[in-house]
Amino acid sequence: MTSERSITAPASPETADLLTRYVDLAHPRLGTEVTFATDDFFADKSRMIAPEAPVFYPDRFDDHGKWMDGWESRRKRTPGHDHAVLRLGQRGTIAAVDIDTSFFTGNFPPEAMLEAADTVGEPGEGDWQVLVPRRALAGDSHNIAEAASTGPVRWLRLHIYPDGGVARLRVYGTVAKDWAAVPADAVVDLAAVENGGTALAWNDAHYGHPANMLAPGRAPVMSDGWETARRRVPGNDWCVLKLGTAGTIERLRVDTRHYKGNFPDRFTLRAARLVADPDPQAIEAESAAWPLLLAETKLSADAETTIDAVEKLGPVTHVRLDIFPDGGISRLRLYGRKAS
Repeated sequence: MTSERSITAPASPETADLLTRYVDLAHPRLGTEVTFATDDFFADKSRMIAPEAPVFYPDRFDDHGKWMDGWESRRKRTPGHDHAVLRLGQRGTIAAVDIDTSFFTGNFPPEAMLEAADTVGEPGEGDWQVLVPRRALAGDSHNIAEAASTGPVRWLRLHIYPDGGVARLRVYGTVAKDWAAVPADAVVDLAAVENGGTALAWNDAHYGHPANMLAPGRAPVMSDGWETARRRVPGNDWCVLKLGTAGTIERLRVDTRHYKGNFPDRFTLRAARLVADPDPQAIEAESAAWPLLLAETKLSADAETTIDAVEKLGPVTHVRLDIFPDGGISRLRLYGRKAS
């Protein structure tokens, strides 16, 4: 009996850079779904937004032929082309997209186009606007394109010409939270990704991105949190987060789920109200001088820690999390009320 061998697609420096500045609005944990495809005979349309990197199994076949990790339509024998429709889980403004054709070599679409719409219900034909004009694609590649987005959207339609396979569609942008609809006395998680929270800077993200801490729900696995490498020099690890809106933090929750021999021993939180994001070159030193929201506090393995008493700093826009000396945190919740 032989074990199945897989090959994982390599990361792209360009996509890594985009993830430092934006959220992947197509991520299923935000509620995004692929609602329709003209044809997904060879590979189901839902695989196109799977959060994991694409994989290739040289010897895997199913009843429809070669198994591929992505969306793949059959060879088109009639006029026209294939397309798929996505409903974003969170309304957002799109900056760039990655039409990833990893492992699709003789079966990738030669060209693609992306449209967007901002209707509450399913869009009509007249609601679609071009987000990425029709362009050539390369096989087995990250095809990154800037988006011509002028405002928030709720729907995407990916056209491929005439047929073929797309491993992943990544949609880099920012969540467009309607804070006017949130009551002034409502207590919300000001840092949640679905409320527009983002990670701006960090000194180490060897095992997991800091933005993972802002994702919905509890982490299903250890890799779905922020985890740094083992620290071999003096000091500690840190990250800076931007809230979805200015607000007063009243209580917080830190979750070290799955982190047992690798959770941080202690942590602190600092916060400030800024009119603009700090200069990336100065953010480490500037944020280290922000007022303390919470003094040094012990953490436990694989547990949620809820703290109801924090310093009264008033409305803030940015938070710095320091962990001592290193380790992993799966989720961080910052509960409070929006600033008036």
